[in-house]
Amino acid sequence: MNIQEIKEQICDVCHKMWQLGWVAANDGNVTARLEDGTFLATPTGMSKSFITPEKLIRINAKGEILEAAPGLKPSSEVKMHLRCYEKRDDVWSVIHAHPPGATGFAVAHKPMDMYNMIEDVAVIGAVPLTPYGTPSTIEVPDAIEPYLEDHDVMLLTNHGALAVGSDVITAFYRMESLELWAKITINAVILGGSIDIDRGNIQKLIDLRTYYGVTGRHPGYKKFSTEENKD
Repeated sequence: MNIQEIKEQICDVCHKMWQLGWVAANDGNVTARLEDGTFLATPTGMSKSFITPEKLIRINAKGEILEAAPGLKPSSEVKMHLRCYEKRDDVWSVIHAHPPGATGFAVAHKPMDMYNMIEDVAVIGAVPLTPYGTPSTIEVPDAIEPYLEDHDVMLLTNHGALAVGSDVITAFYRMESLELWAKITINAVILGGSIDIDRGNIQKLIDLRTYYGVTGRHPGYKKFSTEENKD
């Protein structure tokens, strides 16, 4: 895929996130790794509904600007994205957004470690709640790093959600799946309770990842303790 196609994918995903209500004002950011080891990043201070290919910024692995339209610069949260690329050679896109259902779990300090949806058990697995980090500081990349080995999706305490993928669309699909799963779980709780699939069938679903050609990492069966998710 050439750079123009990747730029168009980023813009398409940005517009979809805004339309879906996952971001407001200048919330969220999207990046993609290029074959030459540089990265495309969305500009700071701009609604995702206004992103166009010529507004995307090209940066190096240190976050330094290589190409940018006058007056534009990447979000200071790009540090979080670059940590994902540094620790995971298989990651080629990172998306950060504030989808309301999933972010509700992050604000409530509740990891999404339920096993109630067949598709999400197989594709995503338990989603951790990473420790609190002050936005724009090194605290956030340091907070997510321990979870990158086993997880493609994370909740950021009091902040939002993060998804990584082998390309822009895969990262977007993971964020989309996370949000639908969060909404379904909230509805299940309202209706009387979220009921997990039994352990034996959970492992069968995880084992189907290879059959379905699912890429990325999976934590296996895991429940997060209250102590693990304290600030």
